[in-house]
Amino acid sequence: MRDDKRSGSAGPSRRAMLAACGLIAVGGLSACGDREPEKADPETPAGPPEGSLEWAIAGPWRAADRARDTWRHPLETLRFFGLQPSMTVVDFWPGSGWYTEILAPYLAEGDGEYYAVGFSTAPGADPAQAALNANFEQRFGSDRRLYGEVKFSQFGATTGPVAPAGTADMVLFMRNIHAWMAAGIAEKAFADAFAALRPRGILGVEQHRLGPDQDQDPAAADGYVQEAFVKQLAAEAGFIFEAASEINANPDDTKDHPFGVETLPPRLLTAPLGSPPDPTFDSAPYREIGESDRMTLKFRKPE
Repeated sequence: MRDDKRSGSAGPSRRAMLAACGLIAVGGLSACGDREPEKADPETPAGPPEGSLEWAIAGPWRAADRARDTWRHPLETLRFFGLQPSMTVVDFWPGSGWYTEILAPYLAEGDGEYYAVGFSTAPGADPAQAALNANFEQRFGSDRRLYGEVKFSQFGATTGPVAPAGTADMVLFMRNIHAWMAAGIAEKAFADAFAALRPRGILGVEQHRLGPDQDQDPAAADGYVQEAFVKQLAAEAGFIFEAASEINANPDDTKDHPFGVETLPPRLLTAPLGSPPDPTFDSAPYREIGESDRMTLKFRKPE
């Protein structure tokens, strides 16, 4: 290497040296005392943001129920209804809590409120429904960190308001209208929902759908209800129809099953309701059909 001082020639300027370093760096080489940065380990893919609807649906507390998502499309259904995290939501007859597992954590994270409107426990009530209420309240009332402060009320033939009047942003009827028809309280369900909703509040309906050319049983004993009849009930209560979706449609459902809609998953009845299971009944064709064909409707309370 030449000694510039001894030779008397001028050495490279600092500016030239820095320029050379810059050119080498652009080429992706390590130069001028700089070390090539170490490559970061690939990051583990992050899950949905905490508090989002996707987070609530993917929650590990739903491990036993996520198999039904293929048929029930909770993300698409709740988005269609217009669910927001800060809403007050009133859920009629949530059963064992399939949708509660999604709604309660989501609303708790978003400072919303969730009303679980269970079965009536008035004198003469079905003991099985009372037991289901008790199990539901124990489950969802004992973990406030996850589910927030769930508010419990009841709906039946003689019950009062399901929530304070005019306070709810959304009411949900998830596959229950046929049961209210059988009990003679379908009109009351729509009236109670209307009373609970604030002006412009949403009523979201998902219901097993009878074909328009099939005769409607007034008691809906097979579990299927005509879409036009649901719209009529809503209109009579004062609701305005907004939109329908085919999110939960199933064209393979023939709706003529031996034990009604409960012949299909997830119930898979093998004998009439209340009878012992029939071990000789072949449920395979009904597993192939999957869950029922269902209407998904959105109504609004007017101003």
